[in-house]
Amino acid sequence: MNVILESVISCPHCNTKRVETMPVDACMYFYECTNCKTLLKPASGDCCVFCTYGTQKCPPIQLDKSCCA
Repeated sequence: MNVILESVISCPHCNTKRVETMPVDACMYFYECTNCKTLLKPASGDCCVFCTYGTQKCPPIQLDKSCCA
């Protein structure tokens, strides 16, 4: 299975979208919107901001592994 490392993260406050490269060895718990500076946090039940606001889930989740272990 190929892991997709780029995800488009969307700010729910101002709808700014930005392509970001996801880390393969760490979770991103916080992400600051480049436009409105809102600090995004994962939704309850998600392990990182990419799983909540991205077009792709984080690499461990894509591989059906435990994230942030």
